[in-house]
Amino acid sequence: MAYVHRRSDGRFEIRESLHTPRGPRARTLATFRDVLTADVLDHAAARATRAFDRAAVLARAVERGIRVSARRSSAPARALLAQLRRERSLDPVWVTLLREALASCAATPVPEERAEVAEWVGVGERRRGEALRGLLRTHDRIVRDRPARRMREAEPFPRFSSLDPTLADA
Repeated sequence: MAYVHRRSDGRFEIRESLHTPRGPRARTLATFRDVLTADVLDHAAARATRAFDRAAVLARAVERGIRVSARRSSAPARALLAQLRRERSLDPVWVTLLREALASCAATPVPEERAEVAEWVGVGERRRGEALRGLLRTHDRIVRDRPARRMREAEPFPRFSSLDPTLADA
């Protein structure tokens, strides 16, 4: 029987219970972080030595508040797109084979917000960090070169007086 277990470092594992002569044991079938995807379930099912009940594992994950996604991960496609964006050339034969294979796949228009960030697909953490630091430095230069704004003095809280000025003349 397979089940979902939360590790102390925030990751999750799909484990399988086994009965051995030395007592019950658990064997890790797959490890994932944040989202349980169909790819993770496929990997766990392939490693399972006993019957693997996908529906039960999914139900248990939902009960535990783990996000579940029906979408498969697209790591190989991301890697290829990153390689192409870095202008690395491919063998023309592979280009033809890729076009033929992709022609039969379903396609949808790219949302505008994804098209804007497509150049960052496959970019490493170091490069993204450098870009962020550059953006922060630019912001600092803009703020530093901008003329100082005059701030109005804060008005003190109005004082209350027990004497009414209209009654003082009486």
